[in-house]
Amino acid sequence: MFKKRLLSCAVLSAIAFSSAPSLAAGFQLNSQSATGLGRAFAGDAVIADNASVAARNPAAMALFKEANLSLGFNYIATDVSIKEGTYNQPSLITNGSEVLGLESNQYDISGTDDIGGNSFVPNLHLVVPINDQWAWGISAYSNFGTATEFEDDFAASIFGGKTSVKSMNLGTSLSYRLNESLSVGAGLDIIYGVGDLKRDFDAEACLAIGGKKALCSDIKENVIDVEASGFALGWNAGVVYEVNENHRFGLSYRFSPTVEAKGDVKAGTNEADSMDLPLPDMAEFSGYHRLTDKFAAHYSLQWVEWSAFDTLHIAGLDKEYQWKDAGHISIGGTYYLNNDWTLRAGYMYDISATDELKSISIPDSDRHWFSTGFTYHLNDKENIDFGFTYLMGEDVTFDENLNDALPVPSITGATTRADAILVGLQYSRSF
Repeated sequence: MFKKRLLSCAVLSAIAFSSAPSLAAGFQLNSQSATGLGRAFAGDAVIADNASVAARNPAAMALFKEANLSLGFNYIATDVSIKEGTYNQPSLITNGSEVLGLESNQYDISGTDDIGGNSFVPNLHLVVPINDQWAWGISAYSNFGTATEFEDDFAASIFGGKTSVKSMNLGTSLSYRLNESLSVGAGLDIIYGVGDLKRDFDAEACLAIGGKKALCSDIKENVIDVEASGFALGWNAGVVYEVNENHRFGLSYRFSPTVEAKGDVKAGTNEADSMDLPLPDMAEFSGYHRLTDKFAAHYSLQWVEWSAFDTLHIAGLDKEYQWKDAGHISIGGTYYLNNDWTLRAGYMYDISATDELKSISIPDSDRHWFSTGFTYHLNDKENIDFGFTYLMGEDVTFDENLNDALPVPSITGATTRADAILVGLQYSRSF
């Protein structure tokens, strides 16, 4: 019974630590536009320099006098590594047929790199004013996503494997101008998510904590094996207050649903045909101030309800988390050089969603965004936007056990680091 309980704990904990990145590991994708990327998304819920603002605040569509189409992509290249760490793999201490306990064999996992993946994230936005009061819009983009993959020969395979999760948000929204100063808006979101999660457990380690030989052979490739996708419906609402044409504020709220992903879901010897993935709600406040003919300052404060991700249910097993609400603060500036060129830059401080509980499969930390970009105006109706961000993560050091009941397998002295480079390109046209 004791051995069975230990094996169950191992499988359950592997689920917990491996599946968390499917909710972006606290890694929210800010990828709605190249314009926003170039200013670290500072002021993005109210600036409204192209149709992509519909994805941040539907009320800001009321600022448009003409229809506007914007389409583009962001390319995200991540650099995730384990700088230091030791993996402690269990083996049995025996006296004849009597099992006395567990001991560990140590493996150095320092220098494990190239874990992060690269992502291509397209976006499309359209805003169409109906009259002086009403406007409607549609947007297609991604709010969440991540990709990490460890090599097949990674010693601590139960702590890290393959995670590939993508989401797509298709939204439609409507805005209404109440008066010269105040506008409101609301919209509906159809969210589609697809995930591919895989983890294995070294057969020797499985046997050491009480698994049967045949079972351990099967679990070697199937501690976690998930291929699932699903749809869910969310909504968003916002408000814009204009002091005058040079100063305005925006506030928006987005309800993110729990996605029921259906497909093949296997955890150890348990199987299911679906799993629930709760997504966090988000609120954002932005300001824009054109201080001179040439220069404007802008900023944003965003809150993300990561604490909603409290328990993961997969194939009959539950795991409680300790995530915290997080978000970011960003500041930026725009310099209107001339009729052809607009230059921008920004900085964001992005707060980690993980709290006391850390894992190598969740390379999450507080992050710094250093962003720059420009708009080149082809003519008075068309322009091209370029954005670039260097995202610098902080080193995080911790120890990790699968479960309090299991001193091994474990990782001690782990230091992880996650950096990224983001590049965006976008075409916009008014008509």
